[in-house]
Amino acid sequence: MRCMLLKAGVCGSAAVLALVTSPIVARAATLEPRIDLKVLVVDDGGPATGAITAELDSAGTPYTRVKLADSGRPQINAAFLSDTVSGRPRAKYQAVVLPNDNPFGAGSAEMATLATFEQTFGIRQADAYTYARPEVGLNYAQSPGYIGSLDGTTAQVTSAGNSGSFGYLAGSVPFEDNAPDVSESYGYLAVPLAQQQAGATFTSYVDAPIPGSSARGSLVGEYAHEGRRELVVNFVYNQYQEQYRLLSRGIVEWLTQGIHLGADRNYFAVHVDDVLLGDDRWNTSLNCTPGDVDCTPGGGATPDPIRMTAADAQYAKQWSAGHGLTLDMVFNGGGSEDYKAEHGGADPTADQLIADKSAFRWVNHTYQHPFLGCVQDVSVVPWKCSTDASGKIQWVSQADITSQITQNRTWAGGKGLALDNTELVTGEHSGMKVLPQQPDDNPNLAPSLNATGVKWLASDNSRDPQQRQIGSALTAPRFPMNVYYNAGHATEEVDEYNFVYTSRANGGSGICEGSSTTTCLSAPLDPQTGYTSYIVPLESRIALGHALSNDPRPVYMHQSNLAEDRIAYPVLDKILGDYTSLYAANTPLVNLRMKDIGTELKYRAAWAAAVKNNQVTAYRIGNTVTISSPNGTQTSATMPAGTTQKQLIGSTAFGAAYAGQLSGWTTPGTLQTSITLQLTTQATPAAPTGTGTGTGTAKVAAPAPALRVPSGVASPVPAGPGDTARRKR
Repeated sequence: MRCMLLKAGVCGSAAVLALVTSPIVARAATLEPRIDLKVLVVDDGGPATGAITAELDSAGTPYTRVKLADSGRPQINAAFLSDTVSGRPRAKYQAVVLPNDNPFGAGSAEMATLATFEQTFGIRQADAYTYARPEVGLNYAQSPGYIGSLDGTTAQVTSAGNSGSFGYLAGSVPFEDNAPDVSESYGYLAVPLAQQQAGATFTSYVDAPIPGSSARGSLVGEYAHEGRRELVVNFVYNQYQEQYRLLSRGIVEWLTQGIHLGADRNYFAVHVDDVLLGDDRWNTSLNCTPGDVDCTPGGGATPDPIRMTAADAQYAKQWSAGHGLTLDMVFNGGGSEDYKAEHGGADPTADQLIADKSAFRWVNHTYQHPFLGCVQDVSVVPWKCSTDASGKIQWVSQADITSQITQNRTWAGGKGLALDNTELVTGEHSGMKVLPQQPDDNPNLAPSLNATGVKWLASDNSRDPQQRQIGSALTAPRFPMNVYYNAGHATEEVDEYNFVYTSRANGGSGICEGSSTTTCLSAPLDPQTGYTSYIVPLESRIALGHALSNDPRPVYMHQSNLAEDRIAYPVLDKILGDYTSLYAANTPLVNLRMKDIGTELKYRAAWAAAVKNNQVTAYRIGNTVTISSPNGTQTSATMPAGTTQKQLIGSTAFGAAYAGQLSGWTTPGTLQTSITLQLTTQATPAAPTGTGTGTGTAKVAAPAPALRVPSGVASPVPAGPGDTARRKR
């Protein structure tokens, strides 16, 4: 009976596999197997498998990818999956990701080999996207059932999911519906088989109501059968969609049984630039910003700065305390001194911020916010770099750069502001390359950073996204928000937004027309309602997407956005409110200061290089995990609660609690060359269900037919406004 779905050749190959692996199984009775901490990904090129590999990449979890379409790919046979090391049976992979429950075709020896491997070593398998049918423990999606678009559906984590790998979620899993005319998500809702095969069970972890029925259909569930465990996912997704970002952690934790290299956290930090300065205001008639480089000098309007008041400063403190989020005040002390010179020696805003200085983190933004790259020629729009008579670019001098850094430190010291002098944000991220006008860094920037001891230099992620070295400093890229620096009122923000993102025919700039990265608004936003109805939801969704992507980079906005209409707060409120509704209390947003963000990115880069170059060895034997990596490399890992790190004498704590587990960076202890982590007995992965005899008799599902992928799911976040900084002088 067990071979009815397989051709005779498959049963024969399974029998051969049994002969090959039977000595391993016998040996395993007295010698625990070694499980290498690496994931096997069988990739069909689809968005669902790609999403899981993106999560592994982001976390720093090693994997081997086998591309099904590659004619030269390795065959998945017994030798590919396992062997012996020093007489001990070894599984080369701790988990298996397949595009569906059987991507190899009817009569596949490879599928039979994988099934036996999973039985023998207790390895789990995720079916990235498959359809509901008896072969995966579900009824067909009918009577009751549903097949079709899931856009706008709100799924729910079940009690089993909450007590298992998805317990970091608050409960609801909303499916995006960003474009009513585009199908973004597609799937199958079905109930488990009422009569499973002998010994089999199906446990749903995430389900949703079945339309037209009182029943709920599974979207993510575990099918345990014949000594194997499969995670069955019945909907298609890509790595950018919120529903997948919510579930990605749980998929990996289920796969790896909560024991793996790499880590995933949700990060959110907000930098408020230009604190103590006044930011020039957008002119709704001229469609430019008088006083800034986008307005031709003498254009007929005078600058009208936007600056926080003392009341705005008080509100910022109250908001920060009420939301449990420390704001990073990126300040220019010279702005206060200039204000006092023009206002009788008084600056109530600075006084209030200084009185409440402990409520914020403070970051040096230079003393007066000059442009520190080439000497700008602003007599033309767009500006250009000034040159001498021979055509050589004129650069801001090292002395001027150094003075701007040190003057601001001195000012802060006199006010009692707690600075970390290793951090620096230059005005407009200047000094670094700015395309198209300045394709190279100011050669005077690096020597100035060296002289002043700067180790972490902010960059603009929209134009310089990769961390890189500039003199003594590493960059810390920041995400710009389209809450504009030159808007204090919501109507100003909408007017500028309309100009940037509408077609020329609709009165806009038309820069969105023909763009490969930005789409035009179909019609201008309503000046009175457009900010609340369109910009706030879009910008909060983009920023929340960054936070849910294991990305520590901060977002940045400007002090003008905390003034007048205080337009920053509706966006921040929605980000934090949505997050709280989605995640359990054990999974908070991680709010790092800039130097810690830079350090995290530095560690990740070194770890990723070590993993890519096969310089990391990690395995589990029973309750013990052993990890070796290049000397000096910080090692990233996620382990169950209670895990400790063994030292030459005794043990120490490992990692920090997050999402119900322990995770973090670590290195070998004194006089040790490798890391040894000790799991608690309770944390040891359960033995596989079923016999696990390695006899090759496991029932293998028939190959899944072609699955529907809706048009919107293979693409990243829909192109449109967002994540592009508006520049200023």
